[in-house]
Order: sequence, then C-alpha cells, then structure tokens
Amino acid sequence: MSTSTLPHTPSAPAPAGAYVSAKRPGFWRAPFSAVTFREIGYVMTSLPVAIAGFVFAVTMICLGAGLLVTVLGLPVIAAALAAARGLGAAERRRARTGLGLDVAGPGPVDAPRDAGRRAGVRARLGDAAGWRALLFQVLMFPWRVASFVLSVTFLVTGWVVALFPTYSWVFHRYVGWPGYRLYDFTSGGERHAYYITSPAQIAAVSLIGAVLVLLTPKLVRALTSVDRAAVRSLLD
Repeated sequence: MSTSTLPHTPSAPAPAGAYVSAKRPGFWRAPFSAVTFREIGYVMTSLPVAIAGFVFAVTMICLGAGLLVTVLGLPVIAAALAAARGLGAAERRRARTGLGLDVAGPGPVDAPRDAGRRAGVRARLGDAAGWRALLFQVLMFPWRVASFVLSVTFLVTGWVVALFPTYSWVFHRYVGWPGYRLYDFTSGGERHAYYITSPAQIAAVSLIGAVLVLLTPKLVRALTSVDRAAVRSLLD
C-alpha cells in the first residue's frame, strides 16, 4: 500500500494510507500548533482505548479457548473477530482524526448468506482482517502505555520547568526556602543543600524547560509513528 504526503481537499480525497493533515509546522511553532495538539490528544485517549481493547481481546480469546471443548468455543471466537473488526474501524477513524492518516478498511467477510450458521462461523474464523485487528489490540497495549507515560512526562515537565520564573517566588514567601530546593541531605555530619535563587539560575532552569517543550512534539511524533505503522499494517 502506497503512502504519500498531500493536503486534504474535499474534491480530491486522499488515497488509502495517505496523510490527510496539513503541512507540519516548523520546529519553533510545533509546540503551539493544532497538529501537535491533535497528536497529543491521540496519545492521551489511546491509553483508555488500549486498556479496553486489550481486556476485550484477552478475555474473549481465553473464553473462546476455554469453551472449545463445547459447541460454544468457535462461535465465541468468531464473535470476537467480528467485534475486533469494529474496533479496527474505530481505530482507523481515530488515526484519521488524530494523526491525519487515512487507511482504507478491509473488504467484507466472504460468507454465503444462505449457507447456514456454521458456514458463517467458519468464514469468520478464516477472516484474516479480524485476526489482525485482534492482534492489534494485544500488541499496541504495552506500547500505548509507554507512549502515554513518556508524552505526559515530557509535556508536563517541560511546561512546568519553562514557566518556573512565574512561580519561583512562592518557595521563598510561603515555603520558607531561599529558592527552589534541588536537594538537601546530611553526610558525615555535614549538611549539603542546593537552592535555585539567583536570576541566572532561574533563567537557566526556564531555558531547560523551553528545550523540553520544543522537543515534546518531536517525541510525540516519533511515538505515534509506531501507531501509524501498526494501523497501516494490521488494520487495512
């Protein structure tokens, strides 16, 4: 399946697997761009979605496997595959909205309408797209947990540290410290403490935060590139 980068217009729909978002902003504008906010929103919402999808996939497969000794095992697995297709469609919509990635869905299951329920179950069990969609829910769970943790850590830390000059006075006035305390410990009977007090120190801390803010879009982009690859390869 080919992948290309092009603007999305109503008169010329993007081909399957294409990026439909506008041109990405430059390095300095990226932290404030709508594209970055959409990607961060995608990562944030991916955590609860991944938890629900993983629980569903593992529960249904284990239930179906446990019931294979009865006549209910195969229908349960077939139902799980059918539901996985629906989850895959929802994931493609999320990728289109949050990542600007338009991926065409798989074709319908080839099951004769008048062949009976057993034939329908067999067709579902042979549905490669359903199995890939179910595998997607399992494989993406740990990755999306890691993506969520890394993205939130960089996003929150970057802005909190970058805005340090706006609240550095709080520690002196209300906490009783001469400035923000980085460490305070006693070793060998001697106390060691370090506080951020001077304007130069405060500016340096803020600069470190600004660097993290600027790097956060790059990190989120790299993390979501795995989601893009997974959507293309498992949900098309």
